This record gives sequence, C-alpha cells and structure tokens, in this order.
Amino acid sequence: MIQIERKAGCLLAAGICGALLAITVPVGLAQTETSKKKAKPKPEPTSAELFAYIRGALLEYSPDDRINDNLEVTIDPTATVLTIRQPDGHCDIFLSALDANTISWDVYDASDSMATRQPLARLTVVSVAGKNARSCYDVDNQVDPTVKTNRARLLFSWEKIPDGSGVQAKMTRALKKLIALSGGSAEKDIFTKP
Repeated sequence: MIQIERKAGCLLAAGICGALLAITVPVGLAQTETSKKKAKPKPEPTSAELFAYIRGALLEYSPDDRINDNLEVTIDPTATVLTIRQPDGHCDIFLSALDANTISWDVYDASDSMATRQPLARLTVVSVAGKNARSCYDVDNQVDPTVKTNRARLLFSWEKIPDGSGVQAKMTRALKKLIALSGGSAEKDIFTKP
C-alpha cells in the first residue's frame, strides 16, 4: 500500500511540475519572440511621392503678390524636369543637373520701387559645374536671358508657413531625395574623413 501511495504522490508531483512547465515555457517563449521582432523599416518614398509633397508645398505656401505666385507645378515623365508656372512665364528646373549639397534658405525681400511686398522664403540650389540648373521663359515662351541659369530657386510665402511646422526641413529632405532619384548629385558629407 505504501508503494501505491508513493507512486500516486510522485505522479501527482510530476503532473504539477509538468503543468507549471507547460505554463511558464510558452510565456518565456512569447517574451523572447516579441523582443526579437524588429519593426519593418519604412520604405523610401518614390519620385512620385516626393514630387507630390514638393508640388503641394509650393502651391499651398505660394506667394500671392501676382508676381511670384506659384500657379502650377508639374514634372516631366522622366521625373527630371520640374516646371513651375508663374504669372510672368515659367521656369524649367533640371533636377538631374542639381547638387543636393548646395541647398540653402534665405528670406527674400520681393519689394521693388513700385510696391512693397511681404518677405518670401527662398530655397536655392546650385547646379553641378558645367550644367544649367534652370531655363526660364516669358509668357510668349521666349527664353528670359536675365535669369541666372546656374541656380534654381523656389519661392514660398513666409507668412503662410506655420511656425514649428518643419516645412523647411521637410522640403529640403524631399528635394535632396528627388535630386538623387532624378540623377543629380546626391547629398554627401564632404567633411568626414574616409
């Protein structure tokens, strides 16, 4: 009789230990599995997505002074020529000729001797040596010889850009990526040691 009680006690103890192991092992595995899972990296934006952002910002924050207004923004099928139409004509910006390392922002006073205008945020990008950054045309589609061709400029209404919106940083990143995808000179850190 003692052997039967001993066997029953051992079986009961083995059953309890097995049940505890069955509960704790999956919990431990579940914790290990979740900690091993990494978030999938966000896919890089396409040329079309970058253009959509740039176009949207140029139109939403366009100056309304009847001179520097961004009336329409288009891109050619090869995604290398950005065209910005303004009241006095249009400019074709050659993305494949731009150097992403040269993007800069400044505040531009659009006033002239005839009228005082609100300040504009101006993004400037210089072309790679030996290439034209842009060609500008008047309303009759004649080349405007007074426009410098070694730099491209995008104009925004300073007053329309909300404080803290990060539009300048986002626009800079989007333009740098679009330049690289279009065959222009991609951004590089030229001051780091090899």
